[in-house]
Amino acid sequence: MSDAPQLAQVTDEPLSVADHEAAVADKAAGAVVSFCGVVRDHDSGRSVTELEYVGHPTAADLIAEIAAEFAARSDVRAVAVSHRVGLLSIGDVALACAVSAAHRGAAFAACAELVDEVKARLPIWKRQVFTDGEEEWVACP
Repeated sequence: MSDAPQLAQVTDEPLSVADHEAAVADKAAGAVVSFCGVVRDHDSGRSVTELEYVGHPTAADLIAEIAAEFAARSDVRAVAVSHRVGLLSIGDVALACAVSAAHRGAAFAACAELVDEVKARLPIWKRQVFTDGEEEWVACP
């Protein structure tokens, strides 16, 4: 792991995957793998017009904790991960992350696991608005 500062945040500002890739740059890294979770225009056969993400007050601390867990792995150089909250439009980035590692296999694996871990543990809930005016909350306890 490098001593580079991590990027781990929950924010209402637009996200850039390029910024996340830059945040994990490391001279010892031979691979940088990134992921961009984008708001799509459909879900389960229904047309979606917009999404709203609402985060629990602990979400920022928890995303930092998750990033630190991944950054502590011996095969990972650096981690950057952010989740957006607020009202998002189709095409907006909701989740951005990047992982650097000495080798591509470790970078691919860590990035995929990071996305799954954030989706499983981060207390952020999604409200989908459909073209027919109905809405539903997803992953909301």
